[in-house]
Amino acid sequence: MNIFIYDKTFEGLLNAIFDAYSRKTFPDLLLSEDETLPLFYDDLHIVYTDNDKAERVWNGLMKKLSRPALSCLAASWLSELPEIDLLIFRYIRKSIDSPCSIELNFGDNDVLELSQIWKKVHREQHRIIQFLRFQKAMDGTFFAAIEPIYNVLSLIVPHCKDRFSDQKWIIYDLKREYGYYYDLSSVTEIQFENSSAHLLSGILDKNQMHPDEELFQKLWKEYFKAINIKERNNPKLHRQNLPVRFWKHLTEKQK
Repeated sequence: MNIFIYDKTFEGLLNAIFDAYSRKTFPDLLLSEDETLPLFYDDLHIVYTDNDKAERVWNGLMKKLSRPALSCLAASWLSELPEIDLLIFRYIRKSIDSPCSIELNFGDNDVLELSQIWKKVHREQHRIIQFLRFQKAMDGTFFAAIEPIYNVLSLIVPHCKDRFSDQKWIIYDLKREYGYYYDLSSVTEIQFENSSAHLLSGILDKNQMHPDEELFQKLWKEYFKAINIKERNNPKLHRQNLPVRFWKHLTEKQK
């Protein structure tokens, strides 16, 4: 068994591809430094991340795969599913070794599985955009908390930057404890410190809200209540269209 140790980043995975072809040795297992090694193995290789090598691999893939296929690779990585790195590694290896594109060869289990994972990530991306709710803070910044199944925060930033370009905002992933701040010109990745732990609930306290925010929330709840027709209530369909896991971050669902 051949084992590669790498830093569990997408760039690190591309470096693992580079090293595998350089050494002509391909991994059966991809692990991080913190993971326990199996009792028996034949070869152990440590991958050191080099951005130049990662770029060379990516540029090579651009000659073998279409843009949608490359987006599929990057988005599937964000699924954070167990052994997704090994699946992507096999997909990339097949792409490099094949004389023609493999991206539509759904008879290949790896191609099919990666396509299915990409669809799940893509669906989660659009759900987060659909159910995103901002709260206006005292300083005028709009704050939204999310807890997506997959790590799709970076995928929704371009939409938010375009859609809300005239206002400052923070979107924070409570599950992964990082977010992005837009200051009207650029987007910066941020992490809350212990002093900002009060924001980790995802709901602003009244003393942190803009004076108009409480009124807007009240009006929105009243509107939501007004358009609800009791005789046509369908809880099962409601939960299907609006999963319960989103409710705690929705203004209309707050008591």
